[in-house]
Amino acid sequence: MTENTLRVLIIDDEPAIRKLLKISMQAYGYELGEAATGQDGLLMAASFRLDIILVDLGLPDMDGKAVVKALREWSETPIIVLTAREQEQEKIAALDVGADDYVTKPFGMGELMARMRVCLRRAGNKEGEPILTCGGLQLNLLEHRVVVEGREVKLTPTEYELLKVMLKYAGRVLTHKQLLKAVWGNEYDTDTHYIRIYMRQLRRKIEPDPAQPKYLITEAGIGYRLLGGE
Repeated sequence: MTENTLRVLIIDDEPAIRKLLKISMQAYGYELGEAATGQDGLLMAASFRLDIILVDLGLPDMDGKAVVKALREWSETPIIVLTAREQEQEKIAALDVGADDYVTKPFGMGELMARMRVCLRRAGNKEGEPILTCGGLQLNLLEHRVVVEGREVKLTPTEYELLKVMLKYAGRVLTHKQLLKAVWGNEYDTDTHYIRIYMRQLRRKIEPDPAQPKYLITEAGIGYRLLGGE
């Protein structure tokens, strides 16, 4: 996969946004597809091979979250939602139904392109790799070993499972609900205090400065994101 072969689908009813995105993305050599409605977007997504999809939440015929949910029934293509909605619950709902990330309008193209690169890197990772890495973090699935910047750290089973999920989806915003289901099970999907406790413990073990984390980043009111520590 190279930049000049990447295919991007933009599902947004605002002509000005589509024009801006088209001009900017073509400058990177991306191939662009455009749709002004959710139904047209779903049809295009089913008709062409795509590398990433950008979905506006405020579409004229259906809510953008419904588009994401429909796509996730059959596609693992990275999805970034574009939204002018400031409410945290809207962003959380979009992530819970399968979006990989979100960008709030108005946005800078630099930020959007950076978010796209993260999603594409994660999607390009080989399935079944026994070692998960992100920056200075390394988790060996076969040996159950965790190394942080060359130093092995000992984790409890729950800390290990939480870090494994974060590494598996490195760069992606994971909501409290998603983390609870992945680590503790469906019956714990409202017990967010578990995440805060274990995230604090993880930071003490893997962050150079737990008070200013560079790996485990809090998305206020939404969840957490694991970055490469840069």
